[in-house]
Amino acid sequence: MSESPSPARVAVVLGGSHTGMLAAAALAGLADRVVVVERDELPEEPAPRKGLPQARHAHMLWSGGVRAMEELLPGLTGTFLDAGARRAPVTTDMVALSAFGWFRRWPESHHVILAGRDLLDATVRARVLADGRIELLGGTEVLGLTGGAQAVTGVRVRERDGSERTLEADLVVDATGRSSGAPRWLAELGLPAPEHREVDSGLAYASRLYLAPEAARGGFPVVNVQPDPREPGPGRAGFLLPIENGRWIVTLNGTRGGEPSAADDDFVRFAREELRHPLIGDLIARAEPLSGVSFTRTTVNRRYFYERMSRWPENFTVLGDALAAFNPVYGHGLAVGAQSALALRDLTRRHGLGAAGLSRRVQKAVARPVGAAWDLATGQDVFYPGATEGGPTLRDRLVSAYVSRLMYTATGNGRIARRVTDVTSLERRAEVLLTPAVALAAAVGPLKPSLTEPPLTAEELKKAGLQ
Repeated sequence: MSESPSPARVAVVLGGSHTGMLAAAALAGLADRVVVVERDELPEEPAPRKGLPQARHAHMLWSGGVRAMEELLPGLTGTFLDAGARRAPVTTDMVALSAFGWFRRWPESHHVILAGRDLLDATVRARVLADGRIELLGGTEVLGLTGGAQAVTGVRVRERDGSERTLEADLVVDATGRSSGAPRWLAELGLPAPEHREVDSGLAYASRLYLAPEAARGGFPVVNVQPDPREPGPGRAGFLLPIENGRWIVTLNGTRGGEPSAADDDFVRFAREELRHPLIGDLIARAEPLSGVSFTRTTVNRRYFYERMSRWPENFTVLGDALAAFNPVYGHGLAVGAQSALALRDLTRRHGLGAAGLSRRVQKAVARPVGAAWDLATGQDVFYPGATEGGPTLRDRLVSAYVSRLMYTATGNGRIARRVTDVTSLERRAEVLLTPAVALAAAVGPLKPSLTEPPLTAEELKKAGLQ
């Protein structure tokens, strides 16, 4: 007598943005069918959508995230470049003013992928949805989980025609972003509220798209003017990122009392007069605006410590901004989402979909890249007035003092600059900054004198119309 076939194994991913699509790629083949549930109707081409307002602001994809994405979608870097994205070596193609002076442009240690968020998402989405094992349910709202405190069995959804139904699942992944309903959904299953923390620097973002001067469209370095937290008053910063089609995306930001305006006609003035150096303002004054100013205050650092919960249901995991959302000024959200999706794939491959304890293992594993980015983001933000109820702790102050010394040393020591970018690229953990050799170098300080001007070449100055 022949055996009856085993039932198909189904994974449901909630959220069709960056992390959600990578989670779907991670589960393809480990589940027989992967269903991505997305509230928006996703465009086929790079285009804005309602559920991703942050796409109007600057994004960087650090090499730690790129490597994880290549594991999940081999050849993706080439696909990005073919679509118009840029690969920028770190720190070779970066002109950055730190709190301690201009960084030198050292030989490549790591890299970033530069492109508009719409292009990044559309490129990943096309690769993922080309897999016939992955199905997209667009225009579909998540209502809650089914099951109980011991195990999740599926998800309740409302489809575009208003009808409601339950999707049965062997695994549900929440990648719905900052608006995640996971704390409420877990409470509805009878589970306690998770521990969470917020650090809110009060940062406001204003971004605008420009067409670069014609001579600078073939390649121009990233330009970054950082705040100096030692100075009194609010912190103000700016980024200029060269992206696809000869465009620059420029993001200006400021903490409480130093916020940029949402007015188009104040953008250049803020960049020239409010930042610690007028370089970004001088550059965009010679470029053609392609958009109005996009403004947001959605920059709070928020982390849920699901890995610490005494009880956690089987068959449910939380990734991406639904787990931890970072101040976007540090550019780590995309990379952490990719590394988390890779951890999901590796653990599911090792233990099997539906294995007892899998969800708990995934939640503990993804806490590692999340924790690294969290420490980088909150290590500075915690010092801004009103960021936390109790202000910085003694540990915060000690860590900040050491990191500040490292950053000062990195302005004139290429080896220490590389160690710092090992960590900021999310390729290595912060422990590499605590070795005796690094500590000794920090005590000695920079080996080269401080730069007095931005390290732009004569050719770059000419291309930008500054010479």
